Amino acid sequence: MHLLLLAIAPATIIILYIYFKDKFEKEPIPFLFKNFLLGATASVLITVILGGFADRFLPVTNVANIFQQFVKAFIVVALVEEFSKYVIVKYYAQRNKEYNEPFDGIVYAVMVSMGFATLENVLYVFQHGVSTGILRAFTAVPAHATFAILMGYFMGKAKFSKNRIVLNLTGLFFATLFHGAYDFFLFINFIPGISIGAFISLGIGILLSRKAIKRHQDGSVFKFLIKKKPQN
Repeated sequence: MHLLLLAIAPATIIILYIYFKDKFEKEPIPFLFKNFLLGATASVLITVILGGFADRFLPVTNVANIFQQFVKAFIVVALVEEFSKYVIVKYYAQRNKEYNEPFDGIVYAVMVSMGFATLENVLYVFQHGVSTGILRAFTAVPAHATFAILMGYFMGKAKFSKNRIVLNLTGLFFATLFHGAYDFFLFINFIPGISIGAFISLGIGILLSRKAIKRHQDGSVFKFLIKKKPQN
């Protein structure tokens, strides 16, 4: 039981953090939960299928080959995983009437991503134990959330813009870029000290994520509606 709690706690904390950052018009919990479940099921299934094809056509034959590790990090892992989440946000959440302001892009991208990350974390923690759970609570799970916020920032803008396709794909691009960079530096850990690059890229991603959250909060139409609401 303690392993399960350890595995789900990081995503739960992140979900609550984002939920309370949505200050002016919170999303309905049942719809949030549906997105979480789709992240834990449909996006994982898409990842398994696409990842299988990617592994087959882009195999890593030499673990010390930097180019092969680059392809693995950015395409086989990052693009496949982020695309699997992107599909759910674009074709399920973004089409729903509850997705009615740019900040919702962040909310739903995080919900889908945390569904994905929770299942992944449960598998890792039950396989490798407490130490892995503690490490991932401060690395992999927050990383998934960071990639989701960057994606969601642009996908939030997309629904309310004429440049919807460009903005949606921009979100996918930045999520893949930061995910790929994070993994790449970890994959080439045969170079002494290079792993620090993963945490530098994650730190930059976190700073950008905080700015993205603040920008959508400040631009929320519901914020201005609340200010204009007559006082009794």
